[in-house]
Amino acid sequence: MTRVRMDLFVSLDGCTSTTGQSPDNPMGDDWGRLTASHLATRTFRERVFGDTSGAGTTGIDDAHVAASFENIGAEIMGAAMFGLHSYPDDPDWKGWWGDRPPFGTPVYVLTSTAPRPPISMDGGTTFHFRSGAIEEVLAEAVGAADGKDVRIGGGIGTAREFISAGLVDELHLTMTPIVLGRGTRLWDDLPGLDLTHRTTAEVAESGTIHVTFARQEERP
Repeated sequence: MTRVRMDLFVSLDGCTSTTGQSPDNPMGDDWGRLTASHLATRTFRERVFGDTSGAGTTGIDDAHVAASFENIGAEIMGAAMFGLHSYPDDPDWKGWWGDRPPFGTPVYVLTSTAPRPPISMDGGTTFHFRSGAIEEVLAEAVGAADGKDVRIGGGIGTAREFISAGLVDELHLTMTPIVLGRGTRLWDDLPGLDLTHRTTAEVAESGTIHVTFARQEERP
């Protein structure tokens, strides 16, 4: 059965995205601090940076990064994660992800500027642009996934929308042991996920806490 999965980064005080976003700094001022343990892993360096030297950390952090890539058949992301907000008038803009994005699947970009023509990239990624209800886009992504899972990417607005709608079967949080005190908070007005999902946690060698919410019963 296709499951809807999500991986997010969060600080100890529940902040996910931070201030200072710009075309030159699209992820904000604190993104490097939030993601340091993730980006340092062997799997991330190999899958995203193409580093086949074997460099990078292993252990619990790397195991969770590797799991995030397993059995993914389609991806859904918001316009900001693709980069449309920063380059709205550039017809040649193909996103932040370079000529060979790390997805290797159909990717559905939620944007009010759809319809737009799809963009096929090296490595099997094709970006599709959709403006419909998230339930409709999810149904299309499930069909494209062909029995594999659908991963929900960022940004945080897209993530919160899917959580609020009860559409996420598995949520993995990489909780970095820092306190930001600014930015967008994940859990505001989103109570009760622990009532419908089984919660597990483990602490990595880096001090990062990995918290996973897994749905206890199938979605209707």
